[in-house]
Amino acid sequence: QVQLVESGGGLVQPGESLRLSCVPSRRMSNFMSMSWYRQAPGEKRGLVASVSLDGNTKYVDSVKGRFTISKDNAKNTLILQMNSLRSEATAVYYCSADWLGTDYWGQGTQVTVSS
Repeated sequence: QVQLVESGGGLVQPGESLRLSCVPSRRMSNFMSMSWYRQAPGEKRGLVASVSLDGNTKYVDSVKGRFTISKDNAKNTLILQMNSLRSEATAVYYCSADWLGTDYWGQGTQVTVSS
């Protein structure tokens, strides 16, 4: 089993930044990949960014150049740095980890971008 705990969400104005963190209950080196997803009200959960075990990253087109996914191995923490936030980024953000072919999810953290 894997537990994932997200933090860092909040209310920000358009153009501002937020840094989300996800701490797993196992070492990140155990996971084939780790990802951030988001789900806005009335919409399906969708991939925001992912990072593979060997460090390859992928992003949804709408966040390329503004969001950065990274792993802080010393702190065993997955990071999503979100810059130049837009109102459409408002959603619950979920951390996910692939462990032995099974996806595990955190409880989510709310991000609200509003003036």
